[in-house]
Amino acid sequence: MKNKTLPSHSRNSYLFGRVSVSAFKEASITVEAAMAVPIFFLAVVALIYLMEIMAVQTAMRAGLQYAGKRAAEETYVVTMVMPSHLEHDIVEAVGAKRLDRSIVVGGSGGIKCSGSRISPRTGIGEVMVTYEVRLPIPMFGVPPVKYQEKIRIKAWVGYEKPGFDKDDEETVYVTETGMVYHKDYHCTYLELSIHMIPSEGIENLRNESGGKYYPCEYCMRNGGSGVYITDTGNRYHSSLSCSGLKRTVYAVPLSEVIGKGACSRCGR
Repeated sequence: MKNKTLPSHSRNSYLFGRVSVSAFKEASITVEAAMAVPIFFLAVVALIYLMEIMAVQTAMRAGLQYAGKRAAEETYVVTMVMPSHLEHDIVEAVGAKRLDRSIVVGGSGGIKCSGSRISPRTGIGEVMVTYEVRLPIPMFGVPPVKYQEKIRIKAWVGYEKPGFDKDDEETVYVTETGMVYHKDYHCTYLELSIHMIPSEGIENLRNESGGKYYPCEYCMRNGGSGVYITDTGNRYHSSLSCSGLKRTVYAVPLSEVIGKGACSRCGR
């Protein structure tokens, strides 16, 4: 048998065709990789900013609760709310440095509570905070996004009972389910410090007493990627509006506190 050989010009055309196809495939892979890398980094940046927005919202809600509590106490004298006082209390609770470093437009100066109001007749009001969040992605030109948080408050009108206003009777503060009484209304055990964390790492966290966190019986039925915890509690929650994250405080005479011990922090 005779070996068949291609003419030189046919062999060169054949080799050139194979090289061209191979080069085209490599170039196409390079183009796809060049397009995939920026898209991947853009998705990572978007996720980071989404988490930062959620952290800012959680901090604003906690600061608004603190400001609302202060406003309810101050309305005992004059039934009105001062937006400047509310803004100062929110900045104090969240932290001026934290706000100035955040994505909130204007930092600590971008907190506005001008929409807050309270009824002089009923003592029921609404405390509101508005702020804008900037997304520093210049290539898309995304304008600042406006956010609003609000809560309802009831003016503090005191507690009156025969014999309650005796000079020798000490006033203490208790909660519905607490086992101790407090001498300081602003005790850290009464003011909940709420944190948002990823739900994946909840098993490894412990509260201030070293105890584990367990799912809330009311709100954890819905699940969620992020959960809320407190420093002193033993439950984690999927909603900030869960009753387990709310605390009702009562001012009572010390003589009426039966079966409750003194708080280890403020009861001495």
